[in-house]
Amino acid sequence: MTELLERLGYAQGSRVVIMNCDDLGASHAVNAGVYEALRTGLATSATIMVPAPWSREAASRYRGEDVGVHLTLNAEYDRYRWGPITRAPSLLDGDGGFPRTLEDLWDHADLDECRRELRAQIERAILWGFDISHLDSHMGSMQLRPEFFDVYLDLALEFSLPVRLSSASTEKAIGFPFRALAAEEGVLFPDHFALATGIGSRRTIERAIHDLEPGVTELHLHPALDTPEQRAYDHDWSHRVDDHHLLCFDTELPVMLKRAGVELIGFRPLRELQRAS
Repeated sequence: MTELLERLGYAQGSRVVIMNCDDLGASHAVNAGVYEALRTGLATSATIMVPAPWSREAASRYRGEDVGVHLTLNAEYDRYRWGPITRAPSLLDGDGGFPRTLEDLWDHADLDECRRELRAQIERAILWGFDISHLDSHMGSMQLRPEFFDVYLDLALEFSLPVRLSSASTEKAIGFPFRALAAEEGVLFPDHFALATGIGSRRTIERAIHDLEPGVTELHLHPALDTPEQRAYDHDWSHRVDDHHLLCFDTELPVMLKRAGVELIGFRPLRELQRAS
């Protein structure tokens, strides 16, 4: 039995899943897809990209769902750009937005500017009325380098929020014990995280449910509607549409979850536990 399961009040051997939707605010199609997944589908949580072009529209649709902040320091699309909401010259790539790649970000970003920018993103989400449930980072930018992870952890402590963390196997690959560091500071995170490489989560979700271990597992998807806007900028639009179908209309996924004995939750129980501690 994991410690997190016990602290949340679940029985030994329970399989608890957070079904999170990334990239709220990226486009109108994403906003519509994410909110439908939260309200009528199987999604239990989402995260908003505050600097993205449609984030304010996402805020106008908010009705109290479990939404965290998708801390954003990258804009990966060639034809669709967004940038910092603070004055942060080191976070610009010279083409009107955030760096396209993690390597460019990590090579040139000033950590003080990162900290100010990400704090401002959280504060703006709160100003817009979001009851922020947790933090994660777009493209994993804040989780995979120790100096950036320090900022991530500091913000989680400052705002008393749980976080997304990659699995323990990632610690070995990147060379520092980020899960142990977060645990030492009292920051909560799910026991397991099923990584979907790229956009499109169906196979990862199905495999993760089949192999589900006891504990709290985060699964993440990128739902969106099929619209001309989404097709115009996003090479992965069809995978996002499939994620939306999986969460809202697929008949097999609820059966798989039931057979696995899964209980679905959001991040708020983790947040309340962390704040109570």
